Amino acid sequence: MYTDTHCHLPLVDGDEPVETVLARAREAGVTAFVTVGVDLASSAEAVQVAAGFDQVWAAVGIHPHNAIEATDHVLGRLKVVASHPQVVAIGETGLDYFRDHSPRIRQEEAFREQIRLAKELDKALVIHCRDAQDDVLAILTDERAPERTVFHCFSGDEHLVGQCARHGWFMSFAGNVTFKNAPGLRAAAAAAPVELLVAETDAPYLSPHPYRGKPNEPARVRFVVEALAELHDIPVEEMAEHTSANARRLFRLPASANGT
Repeated sequence: MYTDTHCHLPLVDGDEPVETVLARAREAGVTAFVTVGVDLASSAEAVQVAAGFDQVWAAVGIHPHNAIEATDHVLGRLKVVASHPQVVAIGETGLDYFRDHSPRIRQEEAFREQIRLAKELDKALVIHCRDAQDDVLAILTDERAPERTVFHCFSGDEHLVGQCARHGWFMSFAGNVTFKNAPGLRAAAAAAPVELLVAETDAPYLSPHPYRGKPNEPARVRFVVEALAELHDIPVEEMAEHTSANARRLFRLPASANGT
């Protein structure tokens, strides 16, 4: 059974209701989902979706693209939203120096505040890191990141794999790990300890091969798990068990999240 640790369910195929998307994923063997917010509005929507469907949980946060919106008032409201029992994580939050949609100083401020919120509420921390590896590591170290931290859509090198392994941070791989023209990412995935691996779709983004370039959906998380299994030279069923068990540890999901 598979777990999609990071998707954006309200954005998946806007012409279909969420229940149809979930039904298709469950037919493909996906038994647990974490739907993720990127600002206050989408975070509230993620909680609403999680509260309405079995085996769906929410992560709430302010994406670095939206960090300019992370005022004291918004962060206060985010704390209220994050207190819902279906919320298992804060994020996605972090730094994005590739697009720089928000000033870097505001990205850092919002990132630090959300690390503190994750620790205060004892939630997992979901990291978005793009072209900002050194600064993300420095801030996580300075703020004493929670043990239950995950690098979503892992895009780092083997050095970052080593740093995550040293701290016990999880690494979540998405559809781009299936791309044959991503040898560095595949090498990083192969180097990551199996006990720290989780899988995601980031749906509707980053569709895996052979659906690359098309809108993604949670049903396709199995292609990510298959790629990880190949890179670690273990059966797909075994990698599915590892990644789902790791997801339960990371987000403190109930045993029922494995479909039993």
